[in-house]
Amino acid sequence: MGVNVSVVAIDAGNSKTDVALIGEDGTVLSTARGGGFQPPVVGVEAAIDVLAAALDRAVAELPAPPTRSGHVSACLANADLPVEEAELAVALESRGWGSSVEVRNDTFAILRAGVDEPRGVAVVCGAGINCVGMTPDGRTARFPAIGRISGDWGGGSGLAEEALWFAARAEDGRGEPSELARALPGHFGLDSMYALIEALHRGGIPSARRHELTPVLFATAAGGDPVALALVERLADEVVAMASVALRRLGLLEEEVPVLLGGSVLAACHPQLNDRIAELLASRAPKAEVRVVSEPPVLGAALLGLDRTGAAPEVHRRLRAQYV
Repeated sequence: MGVNVSVVAIDAGNSKTDVALIGEDGTVLSTARGGGFQPPVVGVEAAIDVLAAALDRAVAELPAPPTRSGHVSACLANADLPVEEAELAVALESRGWGSSVEVRNDTFAILRAGVDEPRGVAVVCGAGINCVGMTPDGRTARFPAIGRISGDWGGGSGLAEEALWFAARAEDGRGEPSELARALPGHFGLDSMYALIEALHRGGIPSARRHELTPVLFATAAGGDPVALALVERLADEVVAMASVALRRLGLLEEEVPVLLGGSVLAACHPQLNDRIAELLASRAPKAEVRVVSEPPVLGAALLGLDRTGAAPEVHRRLRAQYV
């Protein structure tokens, strides 16, 4: 006898993909992990092949072959604009993985994973920064979140670049003195910013390792360096600006509503950052409840799928209980 799969849940980030097959009663039937989803790098079809490989592994873990696959709920990195979500949905539909398909940006998965109903706002700060909001009636608030051309500032990569800029100017005298001028090169065993600049420019240190400087920035800020602390505070300002705009668009500024923080930078719970976010948001949205999301995003993708299929509340509760 085969297995009925009600929801095919996919959470795909730049570095990894998680798949969960959900039964009609909310039971997690199987899971699998795969590589990152990067259509801008490899193309749409090759990126979807990565999802397909993870889905094949999840199907192989079922106790019997699936007799029916229902709704595909895919929360994908690099689906930054509604037009991109629509294009990716068409590409997924062509694979025949389910009877219906919905594609959302992966930030929606983080939001839905952290709330018991689809209502609230999430700000995610990892390599980049993004914010989305949603309400049970289907309204959403979002930003393009594709870099400086869409007005973004922050994210781990952006913070590392800013730290390098201020450290270089601190060392050569163009800027304010800062401990960053010693701490950043010191992280790589170098004795000066000049040496670090040369190593990054000439490939002695791969550009991909720049992200390692973000924790150094926070440590330097925690030590009291004014320049580093100003960057951390600016990031808090950006997080609160995005969250408060999303809340205002949804008419939630004066209501009790969760504001969820996710991504590697915010999940690290740096006191200088997260405490300032809570302080600033309290003045703009005094009833908002700020907390860091600990639930896995694939849970959010699965819950969004159950929302779409009209599953009963007990089905939602059963699914969530398996991720506690």
